[in-house]
Amino acid sequence: MTDNKAPDSSRRSERSRRAIYDAALALVTEVGYARTTIEGIAARAGVGKQTIYRWWPSKAAVLLEAFLDLADQAADGNYDFPNTGDLEADLKAVLRATVDEMNDPVYDGPTRALAAEGVIDAALGAQFVEKLLDPPIQLYVGRLRAAETAGGLRAGIDLRTAVELFIGPLTHRWLLRTLPLTHEYADSVVEYALNGLSPRG
Repeated sequence: MTDNKAPDSSRRSERSRRAIYDAALALVTEVGYARTTIEGIAARAGVGKQTIYRWWPSKAAVLLEAFLDLADQAADGNYDFPNTGDLEADLKAVLRATVDEMNDPVYDGPTRALAAEGVIDAALGAQFVEKLLDPPIQLYVGRLRAAETAGGLRAGIDLRTAVELFIGPLTHRWLLRTLPLTHEYADSVVEYALNGLSPRG
């Protein structure tokens, strides 16, 4: 018996979308954001460039969505911040994982491209912050709030500012590329932020 069912267009579209994601991330990593083009992404993905323009207004929009998808896959549905009861250990574990991600070329190239483009394109920059930066920051805030409630942090501190004490130094070193970004550095950032720099009595 002949199967006369029409091809599933939704499955075909999903395959094309996935190929476009992969192509955009690969090209940015291989040749850089400036040399990545819609035409290049289309050729790499095996689709027409009109397909890309039908779904996205720019290569930046393609890359942002592709990177969000990559982050979702890496998280595999697990967006919890560890809470073992030891705040310092939990923060060190998360910052060490962040260091590994920042040093991974799969994440490094697209993140730098989106951060740089976000400086020029305010709308993209706002999406970059809202969709990529704020969600993990809120996980930090939640963990610090739990520590505050348990008496492990001084009451009444600005938790968002406190989070920046942990992630700001890593981001600064990652952006400048002047010093190595290591687990040992992540540990020291946690220790300095939690314990301060003043002599202890």
